[in-house]
Amino acid sequence: MNTMDDWQLLRDYATRNSEEAFRALVDRYAGLVYHAALRQAGNPHTAEEVTQAVFIALAQKADRIPRGAILSGWLFRATRFACNNLAREQIRRQRREQEAVMMETILRPDDTASVWEQIVPHLNDALDRLPRKDREAVLVRFFQDKSHRELARTLGVSEDAAKVRVSRALEKLRLIFARQGYAVPSAVLLATISAHGAQAAPAGLTASVASMAVAKGTAGTTSTLTIAKGVLKIMAWTKAKTAIVSGVVVLLVAGTTTITVKEIQAHRTYPWQGKEGVIMYEQVNQPPQVRILPSKFRKPAWATLNGKLIGSGVSAQNVVASAYGYITAARVVFSADLPAGLYDYIACLPGGEEANEQALQAEVKRKFGVVGKIETRDMDVWLLKVKYSNAPGLKRNDKDRGNGLFTKPNGFHGWHEAMSNLAYALEDRANVPVLDQTGLTDRFDFDLNCTESDLKNHDWDAVNQALGKLGLELVPSSMPLKMLVVENVK
Repeated sequence: MNTMDDWQLLRDYATRNSEEAFRALVDRYAGLVYHAALRQAGNPHTAEEVTQAVFIALAQKADRIPRGAILSGWLFRATRFACNNLAREQIRRQRREQEAVMMETILRPDDTASVWEQIVPHLNDALDRLPRKDREAVLVRFFQDKSHRELARTLGVSEDAAKVRVSRALEKLRLIFARQGYAVPSAVLLATISAHGAQAAPAGLTASVASMAVAKGTAGTTSTLTIAKGVLKIMAWTKAKTAIVSGVVVLLVAGTTTITVKEIQAHRTYPWQGKEGVIMYEQVNQPPQVRILPSKFRKPAWATLNGKLIGSGVSAQNVVASAYGYITAARVVFSADLPAGLYDYIACLPGGEEANEQALQAEVKRKFGVVGKIETRDMDVWLLKVKYSNAPGLKRNDKDRGNGLFTKPNGFHGWHEAMSNLAYALEDRANVPVLDQTGLTDRFDFDLNCTESDLKNHDWDAVNQALGKLGLELVPSSMPLKMLVVENVK
């Protein structure tokens, strides 16, 4: 049971009503939830009741939590909502009194216990202010007491990236405390949270929580059940609020720009959103507009057609890259956090590609709060080269009837494709710059039998084995490249 990840345990409980699976989750996270509640409520009895409510909510939500969700983040947010529901006014009053007393306090760098006592009443609020990814990194690293390697595995990033995310999150926490009048040096904050973050739940609590939660709260008190229901309602409302977006329509008339803004529901669809994984010319023959909307698609597709920009099922990073004329996000350095999820976008104004890029940049700035600038940086790249000519897997195609590179179960199918587009496809899926140095100017049909996971996991041996059947190979190199650096709006 201990070898199963969180999602597997949730599915085991949701599908088979496995109390053993749910007890494993409670054992794993009860300490995190209880002490998050205790930090906020300041009362052990209240913290235990909140813990019961949060795990009841988890049991009721088990079949709807998606794969890939960071459970510590979900539980932390649920704990926050439960505590706020239970004692909102009391906690606010206590916070104001404590902040007034501590406003002039100078924290001693050699006493983590003293520092912890002073910041703990405000820690939940500070964590809640962090961006989701930063908050999850801190919770997993310190409040679950995981190593950077374990954190990287949980978040699905490299170990170096996990270290950077933790360091960045701690600095944001430090700034939040500083704005509240608590001068906590970075090293002291790190030592304090490392020493006091992960704490076990009180003896006996996990057993009672698990037994009550798997019964969906039927054995709980009325107060506990009310809290649990409130948690689910508030979390559902919070999720629904993120589905409301603002659409921007830009009309260029006689050299002037008129912008009309109206709120729309994310589930509403428009003719230009088309079909999953397919971009057609008629999709951009729409009234002049610029939009970025949450996507219902999971297969990415994007194009520049007649100077108009359009895409579907792509990440926020890809939207930003397209706005600045970059085909993939592999040549973009993101110094700012961008929201998760997939998006559809369109910029179909008169005036050509440059006008549409500028309009989409303005919409990116408004929606995501970021801007980009071009810098030349030394980068590790892969060069797409001819390994040997006249390979049977690469078939010349002189029929000018459109072109495309399509995903198939075991790889990719290219039809009337240029080698430059193959390089871009490899670059996009591997998220590493790939430069076409084949010198091949014709268009070809081919089947590239390597999976997307091979590219995403940088299994270059598998990729080159597949490319070898086309007479091609990827060769590692390093060179200066013009990169788009994306930063938060200052």
